Amino acid sequence: MITQQQQQQSHLPNSSSLSSDIAGNFIPPRLFFLQHVQILELLLALVVFIAIHSLRQKRHCGLPVWPVLGMLPSLVFGVQCNMYEWISDVLCDRNGTFRFKGPWFSSLNCVVTADPRNLEHLLKTRFSNYPKGQYFRDTVGDLLGGGIFNADDEKWQRQRKTASIEFHSTKFRQLTTESLLELVHSRLLPVLENAVNNSMSVDLQDVLLRLTFDNVCMIAFGVDPGCLRPGLPNIPFARAFEDATEATVLRFVTPTCIWKAMRYLDLGSEKKLKRSIEDVDEFAENVIRTRKKELSVQSEDDKKRHGSDLLTVFMGLKGENGQPFSDRFLRDICVNFILAGRDTSSVAMSWFFWLLDSHPTVEEKILAETRQIISERVSWTPRLH
Repeated sequence: MITQQQQQQSHLPNSSSLSSDIAGNFIPPRLFFLQHVQILELLLALVVFIAIHSLRQKRHCGLPVWPVLGMLPSLVFGVQCNMYEWISDVLCDRNGTFRFKGPWFSSLNCVVTADPRNLEHLLKTRFSNYPKGQYFRDTVGDLLGGGIFNADDEKWQRQRKTASIEFHSTKFRQLTTESLLELVHSRLLPVLENAVNNSMSVDLQDVLLRLTFDNVCMIAFGVDPGCLRPGLPNIPFARAFEDATEATVLRFVTPTCIWKAMRYLDLGSEKKLKRSIEDVDEFAENVIRTRKKELSVQSEDDKKRHGSDLLTVFMGLKGENGQPFSDRFLRDICVNFILAGRDTSSVAMSWFFWLLDSHPTVEEKILAETRQIISERVSWTPRLH
C-alpha cells in the first residue's frame, strides 16, 4: 500500500528539474554560452601561442614556420605581390641563403641561395657530390627523359662533352649568329615597329620568349617553328611545350602520391601534361624522321657543310654499344636544350630592358658607347679605289 507521504513525494519535482526550471525562468538563454567560455579561452590561448611561436621562427629561419603548413602561407603571400622583390628581401635578410620548409604532406623542401660561393661549390667545385637523384628524375622524367638535365655521372658527362665541343665549333657559331641576325632583322624589329606605328602595347617578355624559342629550335632541331611572326600566331608545338613545362613544375609543389594518383587516373594537370607531351613527341618524331631521310640522300660534303644543329650532330655519333642513338634519346637531347635556352635568355633580356627603362642615364651611356663603336667601325672599313 502507498502511504499518503509517498503520494505527496511522488508529486514533488526532483532537484535537477527544479534547477532547470529556475535557470529557465531567471537566466536568459543567451547566457548559456558561459559554460563554454573556458574551452574557448583554452583554444584562443593555443592559437595565440602557435602564432607567436611561428612568428618567432622568422628570426631563425627567415620566414614564419607554421604547424603542418610550414612556410607555405608566406609563399602564397609572396606570389600575390612582387615575388622577385619578396624573395630578394628574404635572401638579403638571411645573407643570401635560407632553407624553405614546405607543408608536412608535400615535398616542397629546398635550399634557396643567391650566394655566388654556393653556386660555384654546387655547379663547379663539388658538382659530382650533388646528383639529381631518383626523386628529381621521376618528377621530370616524362618531359625530359634521359636528357642532360635529367642525367647524372657518365651519361651527363658524355652529353655535356659532345655539346660543349659543338658549341665551340666554327660552324655552330656561324649557325647561331646567322639565325639570330635573321630573326632580329626580319621578325623582331618589324613586330616592334608595327607596335610603335600603331600605338599598340606589347608584352615584351612574350615577344622575346618567341624570339628565343625560334632561335633555340633552329639550333636544336634545325627547324623554324615560326612563333615570332606578324600577329604573333599560336604555334601548337610551342603551346604544348609551355603546357608540359608548367605541369612538370607543378609536380614539385604537389605531394608525390597525389600527382602519381592523378597520372594513373588521367586527371587534372597530369592529363594536361600527358596530352602536351604527346604533341611534343609527335613534333620531335616528325623532325627526326624527316632529317634521317634528308641525310640518307645527302653526300658526305653536304652533311659536313649543313650538319650544324644538335640533332644532326648527335645523329652522326654512336652510343656506348657502338650503335647510333635511338630516336627517343635524340628527342630527349633536343627537348632538354630547348628548355635550357628558351626561358633563360628571354627572361634575362626582359629584365635588362626593364632595368634600362628604370635607369635612363645608363641607357644614354650605352647608346653613346654603341654610336662610338659603330662610327669607329665605319671609319676603319677599307675602301675600294
